[in-house]
Amino acid sequence: MKRFLFLMVLAFGIVPIAFSGPVRSIISKAGSSSNFAKADYIAIFDSTKVKMEESGLSYYEEHQLIKILTPAGGKHFNVFKYDYDPLSAFVEIKKVIIYYKNGQEKELTLRDETDYPAPAGTILWGARQKMTELGRLEQGDAFEVFVSKKGFTYALLDQQSDDERYIPPMKGHFYDIVPFWSDSPELLKVYQVSIPNSKAVNYQVYNGKLNVSTVKGAENTVYTFSLSNITPITPEPGMVALSDVAPKLLISTSPDWQAKSKWFYQVNEDYGSFKSTPEIDQKVKDILQGAVSEIDSVSRLTHWVADELRYLGLSMGKGEGFTLHRGSMNFLDRCGVCKDKAGMLVTMLRSAGFEAYPSMTMAGSRIDRIPADQFNHSVVVVKLADGKLHLLDPTWVPFVRELWSSAEQQQNYLPGIPSGSDLLETPVSSPKNHFVKISATSVLNKEGTLTGEISVTAEGQSDASLRRMFTGSYKALWKNNLENELLKITPQAKIVKSSYGDDPYNYMAGPIDLKIFFVIPDYAVVSDHALIYTPLAASGIFSGAMRHLMTDVKAETKLFSFRDACSRSIEILDRTTLPAGYKLSWTPTISKVEGSGATFEASYSFTGNELLLNERGEFNKRIYSPEDWPSYRSAVKMQKAIAENPVVLTF
Repeated sequence: MKRFLFLMVLAFGIVPIAFSGPVRSIISKAGSSSNFAKADYIAIFDSTKVKMEESGLSYYEEHQLIKILTPAGGKHFNVFKYDYDPLSAFVEIKKVIIYYKNGQEKELTLRDETDYPAPAGTILWGARQKMTELGRLEQGDAFEVFVSKKGFTYALLDQQSDDERYIPPMKGHFYDIVPFWSDSPELLKVYQVSIPNSKAVNYQVYNGKLNVSTVKGAENTVYTFSLSNITPITPEPGMVALSDVAPKLLISTSPDWQAKSKWFYQVNEDYGSFKSTPEIDQKVKDILQGAVSEIDSVSRLTHWVADELRYLGLSMGKGEGFTLHRGSMNFLDRCGVCKDKAGMLVTMLRSAGFEAYPSMTMAGSRIDRIPADQFNHSVVVVKLADGKLHLLDPTWVPFVRELWSSAEQQQNYLPGIPSGSDLLETPVSSPKNHFVKISATSVLNKEGTLTGEISVTAEGQSDASLRRMFTGSYKALWKNNLENELLKITPQAKIVKSSYGDDPYNYMAGPIDLKIFFVIPDYAVVSDHALIYTPLAASGIFSGAMRHLMTDVKAETKLFSFRDACSRSIEILDRTTLPAGYKLSWTPTISKVEGSGATFEASYSFTGNELLLNERGEFNKRIYSPEDWPSYRSAVKMQKAIAENPVVLTF
């Protein structure tokens, strides 16, 4: 059987066909594993054609031709899967044609399609997967897929008719985010959209160049974007999201972020998302009893919502997507996802007399200037007496001393406020707001036994990292969890006593304060004339609060921006009393680090029979540019060198 594929690439009008001819000829000419050494399969082409109606309802026709290069590629496509949300999209795998390398063909149609709930964890919103079983595919086999879809990727508030549910939340508007990258080679990717001439279209290509053409007709304008020979981007350890660095297209008919902000405000006000009830009002009064200041009140309400609403997403019908569920529902259920926690906090803040609004943000990647819907997280802004809007996040601060998680610094967000807002960015938090201070005082005898005390205190996100060993586990394990911090460094340690200060759940009482009293036989290597050991405070103990130590620092340069968990500062002080008669003979080489990414300095001093090690470092932000890498890398290497290379004292 002969079939012909016609994939049109438009560039300033219609130009010759990019792929045409018998399918098997196209498959044969696409190449093999010898041409794509690291690939298990290739997309010969990936084509999407979209038609938007005046209402915003959009129809998608997707067409792919995939060639299998290795047994692993065949296993990967044993089943073809397509993820969708039935609340906002209708999907059909119209047809699949398998081209076996032995010349046989097999056609699968709608009758071969199955529909199952998608795998889920804490968010159970009813996402599903359309599947078609392809069976065993060998090297050289290929398959062609035709998928039809209408709708979009977010759920709606109201559903009046079968098609009404598929119209985007901002009715009459269109938006899409189109990745022009792939984890396998693509010989050609084409995205074409037809938009009514009544719509104003904004689009931007980021992180690369595409072939772009525009053809204006009597009623619609057709925009076509294409890219040839897409190869996977080699990831770097710790790099930012791929969407921040790989080619992508953003296209939208929404005029600007101001319009999106106003719409987000109004859709929730119209629904009554933040209307209080007598029960909520009473709970707010109970929570605020004894509050001594404005910030104390805001803190109490934020932490009540953070701690008392379990994170669990259930499909609750009306109010999904951009519309936040009503406070009465959240208060009754005491569970929900980020938008439920945000909605509950706005409701309670307003009940207390504050001016508060929901906000949208994107955790994990950048939001770009084109107002497509680049959001995956909901937070809160509240106006305080200074007249400014302050960020709150009840989702990310359970048992955290902050009201806004600094793990979200340098992150874009959009408040939903009456006057509208432009896209904003969360500020960098000073490293000193997230300090880790480790101190050890000990005595080392000439047999190599170390006896003493080590203590640690921390603040902000560093406090949260350490506190999680308690709030994230059973109370019966708290003592063991603390003591294991020492035992993972030196398993022969004997714990004399340990303490974690006040109840770790009473996190607003002050920064965490941990202590371990210990005896460690054979901690030092002892010879007739030398003692060799690592100062305990600098050994990497409590490294969970120092995520930079987990950074892969082998590469001398970075191509892409990279990230840490949060900005932070470290202070490490180790004071060891040694047997009389020893002198300091060798220490790791230390040089001072100063730069845009980090600063670091350390010193050893030996007076009498006491060795003092002092380390100080600051890691300046969460998202770093490649230019920050040299100083960041040097600071990490210096701290690791001190932890991994013992000092030598001779007699």
